[in-house]
Amino acid sequence: MKYLCLVYLDEGCLDELPDEDCVAYDTAIRSSGQCLASEALQSVRTATTVRVRSGQVSVTDGPFAETKEQLAGFYMIEAKNLDEAIRLAAGIPPARVGSIEVRPIRPIRETVAGVDALSHANAEGC
Repeated sequence: MKYLCLVYLDEGCLDELPDEDCVAYDTAIRSSGQCLASEALQSVRTATTVRVRSGQVSVTDGPFAETKEQLAGFYMIEAKNLDEAIRLAAGIPPARVGSIEVRPIRPIRETVAGVDALSHANAEGC
C-alpha cells in the first residue's frame, strides 16, 4: 500500500538538522525499494496559494494557513501496512525536530479505470 509522509517543521529548526542526515536516510529508503518519491520543499516564503471560488481564480503569496510548522517536504512510500509506514516515517530525520503526517494514498486512478472498464464491458454486453 502507498502512503504519503508529509514532513512538517518550524523552518527555524532546519539548521538543527544536517542535510547529510536527510540525504543518508533518503538513499537508504530508496535502496530498500520502499521510497517511490521524495523531495524537500523550498521555504514557505516561496509558496503561492491558488483558490477558485465561483469560477474566479484568486492567487495569494504564502501558505494557506499561518501555523507554527510548515510543510517542508514529503516521502511517497510503499509499506505493507500502517505500522510499517509509521516505522519508516519515524526514521525520517525531520521527525526529530518536527512531525511526520502519514496518510494512505487513495487510488482514484485505479478506481476510475475499474469503473470505466465495467461500463465498457456492460455497453458491449447490451
